[in-house]
Amino acid sequence: MNRRTFITASGLTASGLNSSGAAGQTPSGTSRISAIITAYYRNSHADVFIGNMLRGFYWEGRPHRSGLEIAAMYLAQTPANDIGRSEAAKHGIPLKPSVREAIVPGIQGVALIGEHGDYPTNEKGQKLYPRYELMEQIVAAYRETGRALPMFVDKHFSTEWRKAKQMFEWSRELKFPLIAGTSLTLTWRRPALELDLEAPVKRAVGYFYGGKEAYGYHGVEVFQSMVERRKGGETGVDWVQCLEGDEVWKWSAANPWARDLLEESMRNDDTLKRGRLEEIVKQPILFLIGYRSGLEGVVYLVTGATEQAGFAAQVEGRREPLTCCFRTQWGRPWSHGNGLSYWVEQTIRQGREFYPPERTLLATGIIEALMNSSYEKGRKFATPHLDVRYHARKESRFMRGPLPPYDRIRV
Repeated sequence: MNRRTFITASGLTASGLNSSGAAGQTPSGTSRISAIITAYYRNSHADVFIGNMLRGFYWEGRPHRSGLEIAAMYLAQTPANDIGRSEAAKHGIPLKPSVREAIVPGIQGVALIGEHGDYPTNEKGQKLYPRYELMEQIVAAYRETGRALPMFVDKHFSTEWRKAKQMFEWSRELKFPLIAGTSLTLTWRRPALELDLEAPVKRAVGYFYGGKEAYGYHGVEVFQSMVERRKGGETGVDWVQCLEGDEVWKWSAANPWARDLLEESMRNDDTLKRGRLEEIVKQPILFLIGYRSGLEGVVYLVTGATEQAGFAAQVEGRREPLTCCFRTQWGRPWSHGNGLSYWVEQTIRQGREFYPPERTLLATGIIEALMNSSYEKGRKFATPHLDVRYHARKESRFMRGPLPPYDRIRV
């Protein structure tokens, strides 16, 4: 991939396929979409995002009624705790037996939520959600109908780089706006930090918690969303390494600057448990990311110590590091997903990208390579294929305003 493969959002126009969504506008002004879902049960990703579309959510402290309307839904699985069928019946949403049949006439976009469900796990510990296979069917429908519509893909693209790159390339080939990735890049930040574009970042550290891939991905993409603003823009990754257990603390002792930045980043975290991390965190994980620009990225997974994500950077010309935490709400209504819900809506309704999907592509490649490193007992893993180049947008898209209380009734 080179710079010529990057197409800015304002240049996403149809070439052979019509990406205009005007036909999807309803008399009430909402935009009709199709939802392709692996599993839909209480507190699943589908429950959060589809629920926000159906009932509204809080956006920057105010009630916001979604401008999206579900025209059709496909459920790949319906487990015993499924609520997708009852929600569809309650809101008059037709359930379709196939992806192709769910891509109904007159829609303005598609939401692909391929998270949760009963799927196998490979020997590396990656859960094999069929995001690629589902998107392949959506793209086939685009080709058949001659309409390439804006698409949302929840979380990372795939567990395989080949598939992930193809998913991204479909959007460039057919020229449809693509929004993907984690909700945490768009949640509240404490303080509301955004690095300046072209910031001379010398060193950077991030942290999160949870499982190596499913949650580690969030940590990687949050980190990427910050360092992509550094001087020169994003130029890709040369290597990665995953360390675990005591090796995490040994590396940290040999690189005290990283431990110092980690502790600085945690000063903003109101969920942080008191005590020594070495005693609190039973299974520490460390992601090392060697960027082509020379920056060495460091992301800790410190399960048991926190319920939030954090970031700290040393920037040339500043004595003190720049730090923030990414606020989460681990309970209904899971409001840290509201920012992503809002920008999915805007991407589909306006037919343009508001932040680069290359970020999700690169973060997908990084986490896949880290899982390979982990599988090979922490071997440093070369990544010549992660030649992903792009520039961050000037505008910040993360949420401001107050955090809604838990269990607030939807508007």
